[in-house]
Amino acid sequence: MALSPLFRAAAFGDLAGWHVDDHLAAFAAFRRSAFQVLSRPYRTGGLGVEAAAFEAAFDEARHTPPAHTTAARQFFERHFAPARIETAEALPGFVTGFYEPVVDASPVRTDRFSVPILSRPADLVEIDDRNRPAGMDPYLAFGRRTPSGLAEYFDRRAIESGALAGAGLELAWLADRVDAFFVHVQGAARLKMTDGRLTRITYDGKSGQRFTGIGRILVELGEIPPGSVTMQSIRAWLCRNPGRVDAILQQNRSYIFFREAAVEDPSLGPVAAAKVPLTAGRSLAVDRLLHTFATPFYIDAPSLLAFEARPFRRLMIAQDTGSAITGPARGDLFAGSGDAAGEIAGVVRHAAQFHALLPKAMLRGIAE
Repeated sequence: MALSPLFRAAAFGDLAGWHVDDHLAAFAAFRRSAFQVLSRPYRTGGLGVEAAAFEAAFDEARHTPPAHTTAARQFFERHFAPARIETAEALPGFVTGFYEPVVDASPVRTDRFSVPILSRPADLVEIDDRNRPAGMDPYLAFGRRTPSGLAEYFDRRAIESGALAGAGLELAWLADRVDAFFVHVQGAARLKMTDGRLTRITYDGKSGQRFTGIGRILVELGEIPPGSVTMQSIRAWLCRNPGRVDAILQQNRSYIFFREAAVEDPSLGPVAAAKVPLTAGRSLAVDRLLHTFATPFYIDAPSLLAFEARPFRRLMIAQDTGSAITGPARGDLFAGSGDAAGEIAGVVRHAAQFHALLPKAMLRGIAE
């Protein structure tokens, strides 16, 4: 597969802040992917970054981890070369943030805890071009098995109105439907159960309909100014308008199903699409149709100050994806777990320059 012409050769000296970043933190995230590929290799994305080309870097990462951040920087400089992702704009990329909520939950329904978190239904089927019925929306990657064949799955409104009631799918119960909605948006959460357990739920499928950001809906309705859309402003609006909550939330037809997972290391996030636990401030969600998991990206978002009260310039590792993350220079920064991480993630909506660090052999012959 040919490397995309969107990549333009650059030098590490072109990366503002490169020499003062904490490369050891980025290396730790990269190393987790280096071990993961031993059990299941990553697939090559549509921009042509060959997954097999990472093997030399993976092998060294597994066997000879650096002892300090300078050695980690030298590791990345030895195996990779930066390539700018170029589009028409001066800062062509755009970053948002995501996090892992930590919420109270009950293993059984009570008067307080009445909003269910559902596991994957038995009739949910993955759909692709091999089994897609004629006339079905080509976007749909999931469907419902019925006696007469595959059909579109129930959407959020139908499920919240009882389409799956009685199926025994409830993993846990939350106290607030807005909290549950944002757990769906984030795709994972830690649950502090009323029986004393700390557990985690993580993505295990979805109803398949298109994701619709409710911030955009509230802007179109004139409820929130276009430049003021953050998770915090959306939550505040929903709190002020409890009678309109369902009507707004159900416009996002996509519904997420979860599975339970252990919290093995509280310092790490959930296991995501690249099958490794996410690292706060170092794991990046990308468009998985275009990019190859484990690709290092240097993100320069000079107006983003929420992480360290200074311009965000960090080496990140592609380890997750999301239905709203589409395009070659679009990323979602994992901010960590809990309320403090949510305060950071909720305000991240910033222009950014994306440099992919590509295995050096792939840079031969690309334009400068």
